[in-house]
Amino acid sequence: MPAAQFVFRLVLPFASLLAACAPVANSDSEKMSVVASTQIIGDVVNAIAGDLVDVVYLIPPGTDPHAFEPTPQDAVRLAEADLVFINGFGLEQTLQYLLDEQNTKVVTVSDGIQPLALQEEQGMDPHVWMNPLNVKIWADNIAQALRQADRPNAVTYGANAQAYKTEIGALDAWAVEQIDQIQAEDRVLVTDHESFDYFAAHYGFEIIGAIIPGYSTLDEPSAGDLADLETSIQQIGVKAIFVGMSLNPSLAKQVAEDTGVQLIPVYTETLSSANGPASTYLEMIRFDVEAIVAALK
Repeated sequence: MPAAQFVFRLVLPFASLLAACAPVANSDSEKMSVVASTQIIGDVVNAIAGDLVDVVYLIPPGTDPHAFEPTPQDAVRLAEADLVFINGFGLEQTLQYLLDEQNTKVVTVSDGIQPLALQEEQGMDPHVWMNPLNVKIWADNIAQALRQADRPNAVTYGANAQAYKTEIGALDAWAVEQIDQIQAEDRVLVTDHESFDYFAAHYGFEIIGAIIPGYSTLDEPSAGDLADLETSIQQIGVKAIFVGMSLNPSLAKQVAEDTGVQLIPVYTETLSSANGPASTYLEMIRFDVEAIVAALK
């Protein structure tokens, strides 16, 4: 057993004891306690729950979720939570042994979404939120879990979910109009890793390749992989490489310099700070669409 997991095996019984001694959530004087694995999921939960629950997320803003390592305090947060919302499809693999301890209150928000297979490896692509219509399914799953856990506020959760889905629909329609400005032959994407497949499939882009050929940023490309990608970029006339804000851009910078294309920062797995340009999920999609259209039209 890895040392980190051994430490958590020692911490978890104490965390469970703390949870057992804590006051019952959702009493007249206490809000329900909710944990979201990512900042993006936490934002959608907040949109549906409003001020009826306290939401914390495990993976800090600006952190690569594929490289995240939980702390003992995260084990305590999970044990004390009334509900835990995760993405699924392997995104939380470094958290799985902790989530298994809290299985009865874990809600996979992506249940019901048809996953895309990864292009370069076995498994399913976890980046479902890059298609806004998938987040409508998130909203339904989140609202259903909140209604079951907090029946006195069930109507409010349902109404908030419907309003949020309306906002998503309007955002998606706006995105389609913006992307229509890009000529069909220019709708090609090169990204830092396989994070835009759902976006590309929904909005009609072709993904030429990724700096890291896989869904996890922990994978490492070979020199041959990078050489092949640079050749494709030059032959096709790719205009830009899109890199997530939470990732180390060094490899992408090298490829951009070698090929003479621009490097465009986007938000894919984290939001911005509260006063930044992508502090909510809806703002994140808007930011990315505007960045992609400006670079490719």
